Amino acid sequence: MDKTIKKHIQEKINSLEITQQNVDFWKAEGLKVVFTNGVFDLIHPGHITYLADAAAQGDKLVIGLNSDSSVKRLGKGDDRPINDQNARALLLAAFFFVDAVVIFDEDTPHNLITTLMPDVLAKGGDYTIDTIVGAKEVMASGGEVKVISFVDGFSSTAIIKKIRQR
Repeated sequence: MDKTIKKHIQEKINSLEITQQNVDFWKAEGLKVVFTNGVFDLIHPGHITYLADAAAQGDKLVIGLNSDSSVKRLGKGDDRPINDQNARALLLAAFFFVDAVVIFDEDTPHNLITTLMPDVLAKGGDYTIDTIVGAKEVMASGGEVKVISFVDGFSSTAIIKKIRQR
C-alpha cells in the first residue's frame, strides 16, 4: 500500500480528544457532522450501504467503534469480535466517506455523543428514536436523529454462523 494512502487512512483513527478537536473545527467551518456507532465486525454490503447512507446525511461522518472488550460485554459471544478493534478501525477508515473513527470502551456511546454533540445522530433500522442512546441530548441541542434502514439479508452474526456450518 502506498505510504501516503496508508498515512491518510491511519490519520482518521484518533482518540476522543483529537476527534473532538476535528469535530469542533468542522463545525466552525459550517460543516454538518454525522455520528454513528457499532461493532462493524466482518464488514459486509449491509454495513457499506448503511454507512454511505449515514454519510449522506451531512458533510463529515464520525464512527464510534466498540472496543474488543465492549463487544464481549454486549453478549455477542466469547469468540467475538472476529477482527480486533485495530483491524476494524482500519477497515472503516479506508472508506472515502468516513472522516473519523474513534474507539470507545464504554458499554454505550453516550459519552462520545455528548462530548462530540454531532449535528446528526444516525442509527440502524433496528432502533427507534426513543431507544437510541444520546438521541435526547442531540435533539435538545438542535441536532437531528436519523434511523437508517437496513439492507435485508446481511448480518455479521449470520455470516459467522454460515461459516461455522461448513
